[in-house]
Amino acid sequence: NMIMQAAFFKLTNIIPIEEAIKHLKEAIVKSYGHKGEKIVNMNYQAVDKGIEALVKVEVPEAWENATDEAAATVTDLPDFIKNIADVMNRQEGDKLPVSAFVGREDGTFPMGTAKYEKRGIAVNVPEWQPESCIQCNQCAYVCPHAAIRPFLINEEEAKNAPEAFASKKATGKGFDGLNFRIQVSPLDCTGCGVCVNTCPSKQKSLILKPLETQHDQVECWDYAMKLSPKENSMSVNTVKGSQFQQPLLEFSGACAGCGETPYAKLVTQLFGDRMMIANATGCSSIWGGSAPSTPYCTNKDGHGPAWANSLFEDNAEFGLGMYLAVKQTREKLASLMKEALELNIPAELKDAFKLWLDNMNDARTTKEAAIKIVPMLENYKAGDANSQKVLEEILDMREYLVKKSQWIFGGDGWAYDIGFGGLDHVLASGEDVNVLVFDTEVYSNTGGQSSKSTPTAAVAQFAAAGKNTKKKDLGRIAMSYGYVYVAQVAMGANQNQLIKALIEAESYPGPSLIIAYAPCINHGIRGGMGNSQLRQKEAVEAGYWHLYRYNPLLKEEGKNPFVLDSKAPSEDFKEFLMGEVRYSSLTNTFPDRAEELFDKAAKDAQERYETYKKLADM
Repeated sequence: NMIMQAAFFKLTNIIPIEEAIKHLKEAIVKSYGHKGEKIVNMNYQAVDKGIEALVKVEVPEAWENATDEAAATVTDLPDFIKNIADVMNRQEGDKLPVSAFVGREDGTFPMGTAKYEKRGIAVNVPEWQPESCIQCNQCAYVCPHAAIRPFLINEEEAKNAPEAFASKKATGKGFDGLNFRIQVSPLDCTGCGVCVNTCPSKQKSLILKPLETQHDQVECWDYAMKLSPKENSMSVNTVKGSQFQQPLLEFSGACAGCGETPYAKLVTQLFGDRMMIANATGCSSIWGGSAPSTPYCTNKDGHGPAWANSLFEDNAEFGLGMYLAVKQTREKLASLMKEALELNIPAELKDAFKLWLDNMNDARTTKEAAIKIVPMLENYKAGDANSQKVLEEILDMREYLVKKSQWIFGGDGWAYDIGFGGLDHVLASGEDVNVLVFDTEVYSNTGGQSSKSTPTAAVAQFAAAGKNTKKKDLGRIAMSYGYVYVAQVAMGANQNQLIKALIEAESYPGPSLIIAYAPCINHGIRGGMGNSQLRQKEAVEAGYWHLYRYNPLLKEEGKNPFVLDSKAPSEDFKEFLMGEVRYSSLTNTFPDRAEELFDKAAKDAQERYETYKKLADM
């Protein structure tokens, strides 16, 4: 914007260029001064370059009658992409006839359409260095866009692979005879560098290289997508094992280095083939489903998350409604199976029904039962009309055989503020729903407005002089019920604690609330969003954020339900604050107030830790 404005005033001579530069730079200070000196100077440079770097381009006369030629297109695209998505992405959606939506009258869009965008927006993308890779899979774990993944390759696949498709012997129990490879999708990567910064190898096994040097990796990615599925012999409840599971959230439009999407992606790897998601409006609804693009996708069996977006003010109720509808339907299914047990049907079918009835709320067993029940019902014809009717009703409800995993997603603007009443109602209900809050500590999607999650001293819209009240403790409010599972997590601080919390929350037979620290571009992180995982680690070390799990089931074992998973703060709190423009800018705009608020913020943080420590020591 500044480059174009500077060029405009230079070329038009509406006012003297010196005067234009003066006014532009004054506007820069007014608009961006609160973001820090670095941002101001970068905009100053943009103005100067907009004038200095002007080059006149002579337009050939032949262009006067030039005609537009259609660009080469991929021919094997699904009809939805060719006939609807591509048209909408060309800003020509108003030209679509009603007939284009025949078969989609209910408004549903297909899953996994983001993979066809292949935007190629990164300047640099990671290149895998197999010789130094320790096969930990942490790079895939933290990737916000699922653009880097581990693959297992058999001997035949390794032999037929493209020349650039290097691999090494896979390490791990059950991986005998297989090779291992980390594969990057260069056209889907955003170049944030989070994977590189997270890599724990002594010699980095990922190096950022210019996008134009990685064209051969496009073919390698396509080859990796066609590899035969391998049985994951590792526990999915581990960092490494979870990443051999297909992510059912991929290539979203989230910011480079986004702190939210790694959490959602991991949830889909653990429970995605049976998930239902109610998503509050906000960042997570934008990267989660901006028509016509859908980053949520399906596995080889066609199973994946069912996703829908609702409003700030009713998303929790929306998710509860989803759950109750499924619950009632499955109760009807159970009633039909009990009725079927009294009928004259094969013993093996009765055994399958009994297995399901005894374990209808167990995900693994209901999957096993469904695999048995569906083909038997499809191939069996009862001897009387009544029996056939009952069995057909059960078959018609086949999609409810497997226990659903109901999730409610949203940011802190929803959970702490506008949707808090509804969230409280849903948690109080005692129903088996899982809530995941992406806590960026501001209204991220609308431009960084202050929320009740915003901590003391943070600068945000509506808190330009630093917020003078402390952060709402949503977790403790939920814990007060005594029957709500609550966890506070930060992926970059403790990857294993995050997985443990997700597994416990999902399996808990009641409401669960997971509050996830999510660094955001609105924070103004020193060094950029490539450090988003590092900032989570630093936040916990400084006592800015704490990790804990509150599991009501432990009370039944006579144990303390509250477990504090993070250690006592060991790093300087104020130094942590200075690593983000949302705090450091206050020293420029209101230096006296800054010191006062920083002291208060440190005191608030210490009080939080002492409160959690007391809960853990009870």
